[in-house]
Amino acid sequence: MTDIVDELKWRGLLALSTDEDALRKALADGPVTVYCGFDPTAPSLHIGNMVQILTLRRFQRAGHRPLGLVGGATGLVGDPKPTAERALNAPETVANWVERVRSQIEPFLTFEGPNAAVMVNNLDWTSGLSAIELLRDVGKHFRVNKMIAKEAVARRLNSDLGISYTEFSYQILQGLDYLELYRRYGCTLQTGGSDQWGNLTAGIDLIHRVTGASVHALATPLITKADGTKFGKTESGTIWLDAELTTPYAFYQFWLNAEDRDVPTLLRIFSFRSREEIEELETLTRERPAARAAQRALAEEMTSLVHGADHCERVVAASRALFGQGDLADLDRSTLTAALAELPYAKVGNLAPVVDLLAESGLVSSKSAARRTIKEGGAYVNNTKVTAEDAVPAPEDLLHGRWLVLRRGKKHLAAVEVATD
Repeated sequence: MTDIVDELKWRGLLALSTDEDALRKALADGPVTVYCGFDPTAPSLHIGNMVQILTLRRFQRAGHRPLGLVGGATGLVGDPKPTAERALNAPETVANWVERVRSQIEPFLTFEGPNAAVMVNNLDWTSGLSAIELLRDVGKHFRVNKMIAKEAVARRLNSDLGISYTEFSYQILQGLDYLELYRRYGCTLQTGGSDQWGNLTAGIDLIHRVTGASVHALATPLITKADGTKFGKTESGTIWLDAELTTPYAFYQFWLNAEDRDVPTLLRIFSFRSREEIEELETLTRERPAARAAQRALAEEMTSLVHGADHCERVVAASRALFGQGDLADLDRSTLTAALAELPYAKVGNLAPVVDLLAESGLVSSKSAARRTIKEGGAYVNNTKVTAEDAVPAPEDLLHGRWLVLRRGKKHLAAVEVATD
């Protein structure tokens, strides 16, 4: 057993908690059973959800038992958003998403040993619950004045949109989850994001009213970047855990491109490296920022965790090869295609002169600029320097019969797709 509270504090992962002294004692007397819930509101979790998944993993590594809850019931209702009513998804869609989300959480936890993890679905204890039972046995313990004080509910009540009774009742269902997990598994700790604090404390209050027991909750902070923007969002959209929605290469590049000023926060929240290793990487970032040692370490660790070591090796090889540190021809089709999808792109009907391709791809502003780049020795096709201004790539130059990788200087890349007959 390790002091998980101190660990979470050092990592900046403890934003709110119930009685900290009582929580520390419970954890020290442990093991404690802890749960976190994940609603299937999309076909995949995203990297923001990783904060909670990895927090469960940290508790398990500290000797406690994690329960991963996927909300087959709460996913049918939807946690109130501050700005608008959620669209209700079909039960069949939610059921499919439950399985997909479950499969994304499971690899992070261990299901063997004395503190083996358990995956649960709250549809198991709500599907057979009648409306009368919910109102009499659960609803009577909730006070409306507390329910409307929740931030998202209050904002909706004060807007022209209002809030439906369906979404207003969400916190009753989440409170019921905690009660059921307390009864079934002896669960005495719930974790979640700080925006869920009202729902977390609703479960604590319900357990106390029904059983007289005192249980605990802790919340992690909402993660934002140093510029104040939401973490996990890019110009191209959300960074998903599903490889079909965000390729392993794009996932790797997200971490690799992290701003230096975000690195200390990201390392502490997401990495499982020791304090000494993290502090060393933080020092390297300050002293040698161009090396991007911390970003590379974080990108490799996160990609291996989410997509596996094999995929990580492939994307690292692709990243290196694009910049002339490996053979592009050695990359498999899917990895190369994913890597090139992140670059400026042009599609041409046939193999044109390199001058034309450089201009068409946007690497240079004009054909005359392309000729000047070639003359100065700064033009490359598939990492081979172009020396002749009238050079034309040969069919055998096409990677997987389809692609050319253009480079200007050391850092500027573009992809050309040649759609030949």
